[in-house]
Amino acid sequence: MTDPNEAPIRDDREARRYVLDIDGQSAVVIYNEAGGGLLITETLVPQALEGQGIASRMARFVLEDIRARGLLVLPTCPFFASYLKKHPEWTDIVHPSYRIALGL
Repeated sequence: MTDPNEAPIRDDREARRYVLDIDGQSAVVIYNEAGGGLLITETLVPQALEGQGIASRMARFVLEDIRARGLLVLPTCPFFASYLKKHPEWTDIVHPSYRIALGL
């Protein structure tokens, strides 16, 4: 089995998703470009890959990429919203209206 911490995450911009492929299965973070940032709509991890920290690893990668690109994150995905509440170090790249909605 591929180590989920070693497998590369890629941004498939054409499909508007970040992808992590592990042993023939794909975990994805789906987004749309909006308002000077990325509107994160869904985080999907196959059931067989759950409980390995994959969604959190992908969230960190996506947020690092958003920051490096000088964009903002607009988290409509429940997982991302929860992750951002637990990790205030990312508040500076959360779109101002989402900061208010999330209580950041």
